[in-house]
Amino acid sequence: MKQAIKPFSVAIPQTQLDDLKARLANTRWPNSETVDDWSQGAPLSAVKSLCEYWQHSYDWRRCERELNQYPQFTTEIDGIDIHFLHIRSRHENALPMIMTHGWPGSIMEFMKVIEPLTDPTAHGGSAEDAFHLVIPSLPGYGFSGKPTTTGWGLERIAKAWIILMERLNYSKFVAQGGDWGSGVTSAIGRLLPPECLAIHLNMAIARPSEEDMASLTERDQKALADFQHYLDSDSGYAMIQKSRPQSVAYGLADSPAAQAAWIYEKFHGWTDNKGRPEDALTVDQMLDDISIYWLTNSAASSARLYWESFNSMFGDPLTIPCGISIFPKELFRPARKWAERIYQNLIHWNELDQGGHFAAFEQPEIFVNEVRSCFAKIR
Repeated sequence: MKQAIKPFSVAIPQTQLDDLKARLANTRWPNSETVDDWSQGAPLSAVKSLCEYWQHSYDWRRCERELNQYPQFTTEIDGIDIHFLHIRSRHENALPMIMTHGWPGSIMEFMKVIEPLTDPTAHGGSAEDAFHLVIPSLPGYGFSGKPTTTGWGLERIAKAWIILMERLNYSKFVAQGGDWGSGVTSAIGRLLPPECLAIHLNMAIARPSEEDMASLTERDQKALADFQHYLDSDSGYAMIQKSRPQSVAYGLADSPAAQAAWIYEKFHGWTDNKGRPEDALTVDQMLDDISIYWLTNSAASSARLYWESFNSMFGDPLTIPCGISIFPKELFRPARKWAERIYQNLIHWNELDQGGHFAAFEQPEIFVNEVRSCFAKIR
């Protein structure tokens, strides 16, 4: 018997919002950093400003209304309630697509691409560009259930997504993702379900060979230098979340200022900005995402995906048709030659001149064009 699909809408109790404001008002702040940049983490003045806005000006109910304008559902898969948006296009031959976010992202990343993807004729495209969208919250993230046992890694999530698409009566679909969403989407590709026609990634992971290292272009040298900077100076969060997700969560679950700073720092480091995260995303956009982590108490359950799957991102080669879009401020920017050894059936490859790790969030128009171009090749 198929599990029920139940309608869902976001309705955070006012007591939780009051508690958030009280905690923000009672924050015990650390002393200021001893540098004049972000090299020790998010600067005190920037986090204070963000939290002051969160406490006094931010409107969570607006975010709720934005989410609730779209059909949302939950369904139990493999013992976990999966929350998802399901937006069907009015165009008859729309292509079903499941899109997966990562950490510290959420379904909020996709808010500005929903309309162009589902209703392309109103947004510069043609009816042939239309998609039916399924946008789930990862297990342990947002409004999905939190795993209570080990084992919820990339492959298990990928299998759940395949079941979800079957449950929605989609006999053919494509999949898209960045960050952990790239890992899940790649895992779907490795499982090779006959109903998945192709995948698209905006974070591709591939290593250079020894031979590649002997003939690096200037572009490749820069990409490797940036990745080395990530390993040396920007990956501490990942080492903590993959080794001690429970320990770090006590602070993040108790202090909204801590949760905000933990994510805000990534919006600074990983977006295509001119020095401030606000150059790439609005304060409201960032707080919509941060608020979902806080209001669903997801610090521990989201971090645990690192414990489960951090070493699974480098997987076996894929033969499924695959498109890759490389944004200039992405953490990993492999050369096409390196990528072709892993993604062995490339149908789309493009290197963009704007955008970072949160592609759909930062550059919705570019992202939409990339997804349309990729999947036009298999329609």
